[in-house]
Amino acid sequence: MAVGERPQERLQKHGASALSDTELLAMLLRSGTRGLDVVTLAGQLISQAGSLPALIKWTQKDFERHKGIGHIKALQLVTVMEISRRVIQQAHPVDPKLDEPAAIAEFCRPICLGLSVEKFWVLCLNRRNRLIRLVEITSGTAGNTLVHPREVFREAIKEASSAIVCVHNHPSGDPAPSAADIRVTRTLREAAGTVDIPLLDHVIVGEARHDPTGSGFYSFRDAGVL
Repeated sequence: MAVGERPQERLQKHGASALSDTELLAMLLRSGTRGLDVVTLAGQLISQAGSLPALIKWTQKDFERHKGIGHIKALQLVTVMEISRRVIQQAHPVDPKLDEPAAIAEFCRPICLGLSVEKFWVLCLNRRNRLIRLVEITSGTAGNTLVHPREVFREAIKEASSAIVCVHNHPSGDPAPSAADIRVTRTLREAAGTVDIPLLDHVIVGEARHDPTGSGFYSFRDAGVL
């Protein structure tokens, strides 16, 4: 590769925004391996993952399976991916208004990014439907997350919530509800009436590319269950 075309020289001359996904990853890798230059190695990683954002889901072992990625380099890459995840998670308004399914899904999507297990959250809201606090209730293996109304409403009462929204992710990317999801939602709806804290919605966050509707989320309120 000609000197002027190397990622480092292009970065110095044009800035980071001018670099391709492959070139940016090559800058992190720093070096290739015998018979494989760093740009080619970066391209192979992105190709194998499917995209640059998809690498955020990779574990240390995923990186180490690839020729040219050793133990230390894998740890460095996992660290960068985790930093990226946390930056994205924290880049949202302090007290967003969460009264529409699309707004709820958009707020929670960064939190769900790259997760390989199902997690369940309760969003405690004030009288204006603005977020008081987001609380993780459960975390389990994909397809096996269970939640009890007691855990959900304990947090809602503790925060003096005027209403709540429940959210969980589907690691598969398909936000369509399972039979268990529907049962849990109906149970939560009944419990909400008992404690007099409205359950405004239960939203399942997935990915648009895996959703036949193209929205990337499912709202139980829109579906008429709530």
